[in-house]
Amino acid sequence: MLFTDLPEGELREYRSAQTAPADFDDFWRSTLAESRAAGTAAVSVTPAAGPRLRTVRVFDVTFPGFGGEPVRAWLRLPDEAEGPLPAVVQYVGYGGGRGHALDNLFWASAGFAHFHMDTRGQGSGWSRGDTPDSGTTGPQAPGMMTRGIDDPRTYYYRRLFTDAFRAVDAVRTLPSVDPGRIAVLGASQGGGTALAVAALAPEVHALVAHVPFLCDFPRAAVVTDADPYREIGRYLAVHRGGAGRAMRTLSYFDGVNFAARARIPARFSAALMDEITPPSTVFAAYNAYAGPKEIDVWPWNGHEGGGMEDGERALAFFRALLRAA
Repeated sequence: MLFTDLPEGELREYRSAQTAPADFDDFWRSTLAESRAAGTAAVSVTPAAGPRLRTVRVFDVTFPGFGGEPVRAWLRLPDEAEGPLPAVVQYVGYGGGRGHALDNLFWASAGFAHFHMDTRGQGSGWSRGDTPDSGTTGPQAPGMMTRGIDDPRTYYYRRLFTDAFRAVDAVRTLPSVDPGRIAVLGASQGGGTALAVAALAPEVHALVAHVPFLCDFPRAAVVTDADPYREIGRYLAVHRGGAGRAMRTLSYFDGVNFAARARIPARFSAALMDEITPPSTVFAAYNAYAGPKEIDVWPWNGHEGGGMEDGERALAFFRALLRAA
């Protein structure tokens, strides 16, 4: 595999052509207010079925997401932790769900409350999910990228990003969590989702976005032939004349526009051989980010980015910012 995009020096100077619609902030303010008003059900937390671990406790969680609809999550806690804990809210990559209760024990093992949100309508690609997507979709290319794309109010990611925002509301109610020490984390789709929440939820204190997806749609849709961005091209090849409407919808969900509104400390990563989230799209969000920021660049890697080295650096970053042991 070769470099898929601009040289690193140009990436650090690159700026996206994306612009925010005039009603971007009002759109999200009303969307989140509507879901908070509809989602008054209590957060349900019960011990997860299956074998008990010696060092980590796992709980099955249901909380109200978009429109008050139930969304699933795992809550993982270090077994012998004392007092309210700093929390990491994690979002999942494209095609995946929250997975098995015994997956992803890293953050709880490191001393954090780990809230691992399911992904509505996904979870049959590489890890399983348990939350349906009830939204009206209309015509779409296979996958999630064009589901409801004719209108921002029906677009799939309006529901997912609202679920992610409401996950922060949910985790702040848990007695095991210190509501003043919450971070959001994700890779690929999860990184793009975490970036949106960093802009939308003032209760969040730190962000890690590894090789984030859903950034710089004007470039992403034409610079790579890899899925999931390619779903947009397939849709527009059939729906000729629909590009203006689709791109307007996508502008409400672009990580570049969220980055310009986020102020909390953030850590990004990009990989120069990544065909799935081309590095220019990652740098488009990073360069637009309005808060304190740093980025790791992996010249010889694809969409896996820095792998566990990304995780190790994220751990040090969150420990320092959230005053975690």
